[in-house]
Amino acid sequence: MPYFVYQIETDNQLECLESHPKYQDARNRVRALRASQVEDSQALIRLIHASTEAEAEKLLLTPREAPIEGDD
Repeated sequence: MPYFVYQIETDNQLECLESHPKYQDARNRVRALRASQVEDSQALIRLIHASTEAEAEKLLLTPREAPIEGDD
């Protein structure tokens, strides 16, 4: 499964920037993109591991539950 690099705007507009077969390459590209972003940019650069772009977008748009904190 490839690693997809996405840019997410504040209105949840997704843009697939690229994909990489190896995690190291994808991680390094995400770090480079984040470092080159304009300081006042509201967009997020995210890395997601999925089998297709459609699955990646579904995972990115699905809200995650907050972890329950308390007694373990």
